[in-house]
Amino acid sequence: MRYPIVLHTNDGIRYGVTVPDLAGCFSAGDTFDDALESAREAIDLHAEGLAEQGQELPVARPIAEHQANPDHAGGVWAVVDVDLSRYQGKAEKINITMPRRLLHRVDAYASAHGESRSGFLARAAQQAMGA
Repeated sequence: MRYPIVLHTNDGIRYGVTVPDLAGCFSAGDTFDDALESAREAIDLHAEGLAEQGQELPVARPIAEHQANPDHAGGVWAVVDVDLSRYQGKAEKINITMPRRLLHRVDAYASAHGESRSGFLARAAQQAMGA
């Protein structure tokens, strides 16, 4: 899952990080790169906690939806990719039917974005359902 994050700094060196899609998920870093890595770890730990409580993992929304929030004004936006599949339950194999041309478009899109067909379809379903 690719989560948008917003970074704030007072000195241009150290950064505080907020993950808008995960209420209460924050981190920080002594450099920009450290802040990005800390954000990945914070998202992973937050997801683990939600899974242990039996709660659904929120789907990441586009940065544009978050930018209107005045709490994020002046922040630097980034996106971090975190593998949360281990918190979504055991994978199940399914058999689906779709038109051949659509399947080719799905495969081309997924490949161009570094995803598998299954990963793309799962992410698309999550986004469509808002879950």
